[in-house]
Amino acid sequence: MSTNEKNIAAANSAAAPSKRFDAKRLTGVGLLTALVVVLQLVALAIRPTGFFNITLCLVPIVVGAALYGIKAGAWLGFVFGVVVTITDSAAFMVINAPATIAVCVLKGLLAGLAASAVYSPLEKKNLFAATITAAAVCPIVNTGVFALGCFAFFMPTIAEWGAAAGIENAVFYLFAFVIGTNFFLELAVNLLLSSVIVTIIKLGKRNK
Repeated sequence: MSTNEKNIAAANSAAAPSKRFDAKRLTGVGLLTALVVVLQLVALAIRPTGFFNITLCLVPIVVGAALYGIKAGAWLGFVFGVVVTITDSAAFMVINAPATIAVCVLKGLLAGLAASAVYSPLEKKNLFAATITAAAVCPIVNTGVFALGCFAFFMPTIAEWGAAAGIENAVFYLFAFVIGTNFFLELAVNLLLSSVIVTIIKLGKRNK
């Protein structure tokens, strides 16, 4: 074998693990993407407040952010936002469609980014602390951005909903009835499943 052939063989050998890693990463992110879509569709049957569905897909977003980094977290959050826009935004879409799309997509995207951002620096110190922090931050950011979007674009409508229910304080109505129940349920689900998320992350990292 010539020197040139040996160099080519060595280069191919070095590239093989990278290709296997990329394939595993692509497969993992793909599976989590499908899970985000499926869980959000399942959530269509769960509507505690009568306005919006509870979000069940924040767990795979946290797992993706932990296993595959900030880009994966952002992607999964983006997918979540798009699915929410399609399936659960009709109440606001008829009022202001561009703002509704922007708020839905942005809240998902930022939730995924935030989960990645808090997980990475904490992972080296304590895996469980990193996971539970990411699991808490994800729904907090998701709901927080939604609340800001409501303040910016939809408060007159929310005030009308509140008045129709006999509640004059629109801010109280927003937090107590429109988003309150969903937020606490989503946060509770993420925190209760933290140990499961840790196990998934450990298995995922072991198989990389």
